[in-house]
Amino acid sequence: MAEIIRRVKVGDSAGDFTLQDHNGNNFILFAQRGKRVLLSFHPLAWTAVCASQMLSLEKNFAVFESLKTVPVGLSVDPVPSKKAWAESLDIKKIPLLSDFWPHGAAAKLFDIFRGKNGFSERANIIIDDSGVIAFFKTYPLSQLPDIDEIIEFIRRMS
Repeated sequence: MAEIIRRVKVGDSAGDFTLQDHNGNNFILFAQRGKRVLLSFHPLAWTAVCASQMLSLEKNFAVFESLKTVPVGLSVDPVPSKKAWAESLDIKKIPLLSDFWPHGAAAKLFDIFRGKNGFSERANIIIDDSGVIAFFKTYPLSQLPDIDEIIEFIRRMS
């Protein structure tokens, strides 16, 4: 029997997931209703482009807060690795979520899990305050996403 693949697109419900952040706290997507959420997927911690991607979120935390948007970083790395990485990058405000187990479940929810590699695509997904996907973009693994594009899109949502 062929595997049925769900194609996620703008306008779809985001669904729900619960993941631990780098401090061991649960992040429940559904609990964020009433706020916008930026899901910033990166393939793996401890890589240069992924570090720059997460640092761009940290640097712009106040901007996201002013736009009533919760930014989070996600990858398949386990919580202890995410914690050490956050400490090494001096990330204090942005939750770094572990999509470790079930392996890549959140990435699979959005059809961005690369099964042959065991990690997600690099992607930014913006969920509106009612839980609907408002923005969905994947990037080449070697490309740093343009944080200004994301912020401008969120501003236009206001």
